[in-house]
Amino acid sequence: MKPLRIAVVGATGIAGQQALVALDAHPWFTVTTLAASARSAGKPYAEAIRAENGARLWWDKTEPSADVLDLVVQDASKMDPGSVDLILSCIEADAARELEPKFARATPTLSSASAFRYETDTPVVVPGVNLAAHFPLIEHQRKARGWKGFVLPQSNCTVVGPVVSLKPLLDRFGVKRVLLTTMQGISGAGRAGGVLGLDMIDNLIPFIPKEEEKVAKEAVKIFGRLGEGSIVPHPMLVGATCTRAAVLDGHTAAVAVELEKPCSPEDAAAAMRAFGADYAGMDLPSAPKRPIIVHDDPFRPQPRLDRDAEGGMATSVGRLRPEPALPNGLKYVCLSHNTAIGASKGLVLTAEYLYRAGLLGA
Repeated sequence: MKPLRIAVVGATGIAGQQALVALDAHPWFTVTTLAASARSAGKPYAEAIRAENGARLWWDKTEPSADVLDLVVQDASKMDPGSVDLILSCIEADAARELEPKFARATPTLSSASAFRYETDTPVVVPGVNLAAHFPLIEHQRKARGWKGFVLPQSNCTVVGPVVSLKPLLDRFGVKRVLLTTMQGISGAGRAGGVLGLDMIDNLIPFIPKEEEKVAKEAVKIFGRLGEGSIVPHPMLVGATCTRAAVLDGHTAAVAVELEKPCSPEDAAAAMRAFGADYAGMDLPSAPKRPIIVHDDPFRPQPRLDRDAEGGMATSVGRLRPEPALPNGLKYVCLSHNTAIGASKGLVLTAEYLYRAGLLGA
């Protein structure tokens, strides 16, 4: 198969850099276009990520390829979307609201932004959980909006671990109520010139604006039923408390769930270990062999030990035990990598699924 031409929009930002690393030497995709704000336009990428004081503004642990460094960055607002086969949009929500419809008129667009997550004709994607079930809604989106392409956003990074871990429980035992508290890595807050670091030393921040609402709203949509032109949210009740912890990467959640049927910790562990993601058997380059890793050690999972499991694409679960405060109650701790499966590498996995399923270029 001929490699798809990929544009990364927001290429100079953290999420864009992570996308470039995830796409480096990819067997199916080739990055041919980089786009960012007007101030970076016209510069080779190597110059666009260099500050006036000489500092190199590259934040990923893996270096960019020489081919990427030589590409000239385009102005995202002037980029021709028809020049590529797929766009990965790694920009902020306000810019996404303006630019992504322009992209989607011509070209499929996968987005890390929240701008379209809550539109009735738009799925919210978590790789392995709901892409196969909800992608048919995209055809409605195309027809209603007159687009040749589409906008398909991934979920908020905080939602990923809880949703992946809950999916096998939902399928086998049913879920009525979920209560969770997150302890989120600081990389999820972006960069704030050192101030954020000073805030986090010897500290935990008990509030992340808008995060709890996103978790509750997105979870029931992800687990919802595909209706006529929209997704009917799942009736489960979801309550979240979201906090920021002094951890570089990895979002941890303490989850308590009320199930519809009795479920022992052993039954839950077996269901999670047997979980068949919707990409199972497709041989996708970025897919984890084990979507959920269940630990018997009560001191796991830990961000430092477990966030990079399966290249950062697995959800790690531990401390499965009964929750007597809830009917048919179960509780556990889960961990996912917010800048891998929860960000651009998750977008690439979604792109791989669509490509393998013949849903790109249609």
